[in-house]
Amino acid sequence: MVQSSILGFPRMGVNRDLKKATEAYWAGKLSQEDLLAEGKRLRAEHWKIQKDAGVDIIPSNDFSYYDHVLDHIQLFGAAPPRYTQHNLDPIDEFFAMGRGHQKPQTDKVSAVDVPSLEMVKWFDSNYHYVKPTLQDGQKFKLNANPKPVAEFLEAKEAGVVTRPVLLGPVSFLTLGKADRGQKVDPIDLLEELLPAYVELLTKLKEAGAETVQIDEPVLVFDLPPRVKNAFKPAYEKLGNLGDKAPKLVFATYFGDIVHNIDVLRSLQNLYAIHIDVVRNPEQLETVIDALGPQQTLSVGVVDGRNIWKTNFKKAIEKIEVATQKLGKDRVLVASSSSLLHTPHTLASEKKLDAEVKDWFSFACEKAKELAIIAKAVTDGPASVRDELEANAKSIEARATSKLTNDSKVKERQANITDDMFNRKSPFPTRIAQQQSSLNLPMFPTTTIGSFPQTKDIRIQRNRFTKGEITAEEYEKFIEKEIQDVVKIQEELGLDVYVHGEPERNDMVQYFGERLTGYVFTTHGWVQSYGSRCVRPPIIVGDISRPDAMTVKESKYAASISNKPMKGMLTGPITCLRWSFPRDDIHQSQQAQQLALALRDEVVDLEAAGIFVIQVDEPALREGLPLRSGLAREDYLSWAVKSFRLSVAGVKDSTQIHSHFCYSEFQDFFSAIAALDADVLSIENSKSDAKLLKVFVDEAYPRHIGPGVYDIHSPRIPSEQEIKDRVQEMLEYLSPEQLWIDPDCGLKTRQWPETKAALTNMVNAAKFFRAKYAKAS
Repeated sequence: MVQSSILGFPRMGVNRDLKKATEAYWAGKLSQEDLLAEGKRLRAEHWKIQKDAGVDIIPSNDFSYYDHVLDHIQLFGAAPPRYTQHNLDPIDEFFAMGRGHQKPQTDKVSAVDVPSLEMVKWFDSNYHYVKPTLQDGQKFKLNANPKPVAEFLEAKEAGVVTRPVLLGPVSFLTLGKADRGQKVDPIDLLEELLPAYVELLTKLKEAGAETVQIDEPVLVFDLPPRVKNAFKPAYEKLGNLGDKAPKLVFATYFGDIVHNIDVLRSLQNLYAIHIDVVRNPEQLETVIDALGPQQTLSVGVVDGRNIWKTNFKKAIEKIEVATQKLGKDRVLVASSSSLLHTPHTLASEKKLDAEVKDWFSFACEKAKELAIIAKAVTDGPASVRDELEANAKSIEARATSKLTNDSKVKERQANITDDMFNRKSPFPTRIAQQQSSLNLPMFPTTTIGSFPQTKDIRIQRNRFTKGEITAEEYEKFIEKEIQDVVKIQEELGLDVYVHGEPERNDMVQYFGERLTGYVFTTHGWVQSYGSRCVRPPIIVGDISRPDAMTVKESKYAASISNKPMKGMLTGPITCLRWSFPRDDIHQSQQAQQLALALRDEVVDLEAAGIFVIQVDEPALREGLPLRSGLAREDYLSWAVKSFRLSVAGVKDSTQIHSHFCYSEFQDFFSAIAALDADVLSIENSKSDAKLLKVFVDEAYPRHIGPGVYDIHSPRIPSEQEIKDRVQEMLEYLSPEQLWIDPDCGLKTRQWPETKAALTNMVNAAKFFRAKYAKAS
């Protein structure tokens, strides 16, 4: 019998229930008891959904109040001392690591002021994880009440036998880093960490767990020898515990593991291996041949990263390749990865066009798909004939739909010429003209784009969407918000203004709603980090821009401003990566279509008097193939060309900015330089300033604004803290290069903390202007 399994399920709930509960707790409006009760309710609900769908193997410990890697930091007693020294309640210490914690001293308690740990992208997804931050001489100790055990028992009590999910020890360490001022190489801590895993597995076995999924996704990377060689001793220890521990399902995803097949051959003592054959189907037979004589193979055929219906015919064919070689009892039908990256359920979408809706499958629907595929392979196609026929019709309908193809878009792509990718002059010529026209001081200050989206903004947008107010009334409201934001920036003393983006719901959705080729969900929320959820638009067809998208608001803002106004756009790669892309044409073609649409917008902004234009590409690094080689080179080539195509139509005097999220810049620095943006802003506040060294080593000539404070946390940095940060940056960057700005947009923050932080930021910039003016 072929069984079905899910590697993980979305956490937020059908109506973003977890987001609402955690944010209410942070605001002091929900008790800890009620927060924990809501978590328990959601876990039970999600287990029941999967059980009712007919899934055989259901995960536990995939739930988290913030992030699953952060769960493991606390699980193994790896919280840095700056968090543990305050004797916070465990859940408050947990949240402090995720989002920072700042409370003044009172008669009863001492002051607490700690920033959050560094947060980075989870492989090539838009999910962010909290980076394990480790000490020299780091010790690990299993939590007295281990979360994986507690949640396994909780499910068992609810009548669901689950397979607990753990992040494996090699991945946990490899994804970590040494704390500031520490020199430890995380992988050197493996021997110290393994006893905690042994103890945890023993406790899970005692609780009744028969199998445990242990995720080692770093095996898809090109690993340094010391990391690669760590797998064999680690899993000899964990896999040879016999009856003292559950059987281990070693899970990889997001790429192939053929380049590390020797590691896989050393793991034949483990019960099962999971691979992602949605992302890399060509690895299937090689992995089968590397299995031990008794090992089971979990085959990930249902996409955990996208929303398209699974093609049952193709999925069954892949499973049958495995069953023909291994037998049905040694094959599991699985999701390619956790379903964390997909929306909760398609059943909530009441407004989607019926034709398009028939092409989609969200987490709840994917659970049913897995059960159908497993039954088809176990009992034969006749046992699910109706389901297979309906699926085939859906796949065919999408392939032949008129919604997917636009001949005018294809014609425009065919007419792209080489000169459309290049600015008119090199950077030295451009920057001279920009400095003359913009007249900016040394250490210019700006923000990344958005200002706080208040409750009133959300209410008025919702009223307009529902038709409760007219377009004219809504426009007047937006103009008033822009007036207020411009006035605040004047009072703060910023140098380059933004209009604040009060009209925008999301940095990708807003543009998608104004382009052809996109459709949108009402409840298709996906967790990005912590309580932050995004609702990715879906690309279903060829893309074009019928009308201007941002010109009206930016032009109005410029008309009431006494400083340069920055136009704000989302770049083609980010629009692509933060959407659910088509899977029927190459992503490079979709990016090029987006670039042409944005090129029109950039030219129109300049014509409207906007001479600073920021085209954000926070997802450029995210899209980088996980391994070096031709695929990575090809991606960087078309990604850079797409950005350049979008911005190269303007005059030399117009200054082009771009923005990047947390990135390991050394991995793709040549691409950053090739973008040819005049000013680059980067999230950097939680990273060591030494990461900026790559800009020195590569003699990067253009301007840079490394973020000076973390906007993901409500914590307010002091003026001195920002001065210290800027001073660190000046060890690597010249004063003439350096812009002063926050890490990212301020949409999720509140106004009091925003004004306080920006005041300190502007004062720090003024301090350095005065300092360097005296020096000159």
